[in-house]
Amino acid sequence: MRFVLPGGTGQVGSVLERALTAAGHDVLILTRRPTRPNEVGWDGATLGRWAELIDGSDVVINLAGRSVSCRYTPDNLKAMMDSRVDSARVVGEAIAAAVRPPRVWLQMSTATIYAHRFDAAHDEATGILGGDESGVPDYWAYSIEIARNWERAQQEADTPRTRKVALRSAMVMSPDRGGVFDVLSWLTRLGLGGPVAGGGQYVSWIHDEDFVRAVEFLVDREDLAGPVNLAAPGPLPQRAFMRALRSAWGMPVGLPATRWMAEIGAFALRSDTELLLKSRRVVPGRLLDAGFSFRHAEWAGAADDLARRARITRRPGVTPAPVRS
Repeated sequence: MRFVLPGGTGQVGSVLERALTAAGHDVLILTRRPTRPNEVGWDGATLGRWAELIDGSDVVINLAGRSVSCRYTPDNLKAMMDSRVDSARVVGEAIAAAVRPPRVWLQMSTATIYAHRFDAAHDEATGILGGDESGVPDYWAYSIEIARNWERAQQEADTPRTRKVALRSAMVMSPDRGGVFDVLSWLTRLGLGGPVAGGGQYVSWIHDEDFVRAVEFLVDREDLAGPVNLAAPGPLPQRAFMRALRSAWGMPVGLPATRWMAEIGAFALRSDTELLLKSRRVVPGRLLDAGFSFRHAEWAGAADDLARRARITRRPGVTPAPVRS
């Protein structure tokens, strides 16, 4: 099959490209700065020659959007909104104009769309969308608005011959350099992998192998459309999450951090504390109901596997292997 991955040069795109290519599929990447034979230039906002790749393709997986790993300044928040909404809109325009449109369009979304919550988990049927929580920073609501508009751009696209799925993904954990697992592992090996602000906030995650398998599952299941949570069924409090990560790296201790210490650390990493402090307790209701089976359902085993693979890929001359589908 031919897969087109707009915005496919980041961590998640790299994971998908390796796995899909290894499975024998034709994978084309849309990027602002093409450097390889399978990469084609686009600006993420306007139609161009790149749209010819959409026509006749089998699957489009739109991953485009400004990274959330940044300070949440007004300019950066606007860039997050514009890059997500514009790319989803223009991908929809390309699909609508295609003579032979793809049979499925998977649109990246985010588990951040759900409310900051400790008491119960969010699935697609009963989960509460965020934006109205009390006791959280006002700008957290803007992150929710970004997610809502992101999904709305896909929903409103006039693509009746193409099934549409919004991937409400938790953090995708892979051993790739620069990914969230890499950053958290670096902090852990420095002895800083302790609880943040008490560590009661929930962490939702998904192992890269299960992310790829879930994508392939959704491509094949013609009966599944709309929002789907891509998250392991075992979200856990941040203190337990970091304890398992320390164990995977053989680190006996991790210094705890208060809220103000987290602010300083996030500033130094050019990131934002929402990524550390928001409680994301998300479960994959629709995937489980449809019969999807996770190979890495619990974090302790997943962390062990990821740390093992990370040690291998850090050896000189070793490149990341594609995950098994």
